Amino acid sequence: MSTDSRPAPSWHTLPAEMKLAIVDQLDLGDVRSFAKVNRDAYGLSIPTLFRCVHIQSAEALQHYASHVPKSYSQHTHQLTICTKRAKSTTSGSSPPPRVSEALADILPHCSQVEQLTLSLAASLAKAVIPCFQRLRALTSLCIDHCGDETRYPLSERLVVSIAASVPNLRHLSLDRITRSAVHAPDLVGARPFVPVVKGDEDIPDHPLLGYELRLPALLRLPALKKLRIRDTHLGDPQWECMPVRCTLEVLDLGSCYHESNDYNRICTERIMGNVGHTVDECALNTALTPQTFAHAKHPEKPLTKLRKVHLTPLFPVENVVDTLTTLSDSPVESLSVQCHEDDVVDMCSALEDFLNIRAERGEKGFYQHLNEITVTTVSDLADALDIGVGGKQIVPRLPAGEGADAVRRLLAYCRDLRLGASKEEATPPKPLTRERSASAPALLRL
Repeated sequence: MSTDSRPAPSWHTLPAEMKLAIVDQLDLGDVRSFAKVNRDAYGLSIPTLFRCVHIQSAEALQHYASHVPKSYSQHTHQLTICTKRAKSTTSGSSPPPRVSEALADILPHCSQVEQLTLSLAASLAKAVIPCFQRLRALTSLCIDHCGDETRYPLSERLVVSIAASVPNLRHLSLDRITRSAVHAPDLVGARPFVPVVKGDEDIPDHPLLGYELRLPALLRLPALKKLRIRDTHLGDPQWECMPVRCTLEVLDLGSCYHESNDYNRICTERIMGNVGHTVDECALNTALTPQTFAHAKHPEKPLTKLRKVHLTPLFPVENVVDTLTTLSDSPVESLSVQCHEDDVVDMCSALEDFLNIRAERGEKGFYQHLNEITVTTVSDLADALDIGVGGKQIVPRLPAGEGADAVRRLLAYCRDLRLGASKEEATPPKPLTRERSASAPALLRL
């Protein structure tokens, strides 16, 4: 009988591709431990260690640009960068980090990045813009202004130029973007004194958009499918007449806190009237009236494809029924309602009124496709900026007190209307915990 003298397979005899595949299956903590074994192990760990990169300050950004080998960036698929100064940094203790230079040093090497989040404390130098042209794998871009809008505004011209430079951008999220005096001269020095950027006229013309680097020009980006704009002035009249070159499927519009509810409503209606004919899902901070359809520029009526509606915590409770009535001709299947925990009682009452209208008119003629309503709450209205379509996930929590009673009444009302409720809904709410988070949803299946 012959004996096989071949050596048993070992880690060291495996091909590099197999080793990489094995490391890719490990938890991140295990990969970090493995990377410390030896130089070869560290080399095998690099693709996993640098797949998702989160840079938390301007100082960390400059350190990353100076010390991390450029070749590591080719493995990055998700990149999050915040340019706020580190809390431990005192003014005058060190020269301010050169944020624009650091970004220009890193981004051209991120050839595989698919999701990029920039939380900017101040504007960037225009020299950064060409870097985005090389990010062909990038499909999702989030730009959030986390600084002082009055002292360090983030210009719409810069942001629009950056977005238009990304070759295959599909998802765009913008927060606290400041209008440019070039495109909004009527806002300069006029009430209600909306912050305006001056001195950004030197941003070069874009090959696609030319000099018109205003927010409505985003509608000319052909690949764009999802647009989210929060806490930004949307009063540019070009929103109503800008030629639409994209097929927006998801639209999430916030409001400008400097303006009145009526002003923000008109802005939202103008945008909906122009792009609403392709929208499948939307999030609203403001009410909608039938005037939305008067702004329509496309032969197809706005919102005829709308299936999912989200009402954010900033949405006025008193306008719930009117807005839902305005959307009654849309094939809405899912309604998500988010409200402040102090508004739960009023919100549940408004939903009861809405469901009563639905019952009176008959399901076949009024929201006949609606099969689900979800109600969640937040304890802090600051959370309203973080949730909605594509927003951050908030830790679940259950309502209590009067809010819990209101949810029970709403569920009972649904049962009276023979709308039914799942077993999970019948479970009594647990005591409220006090962490800053949203509630677990009360799910009504219709």
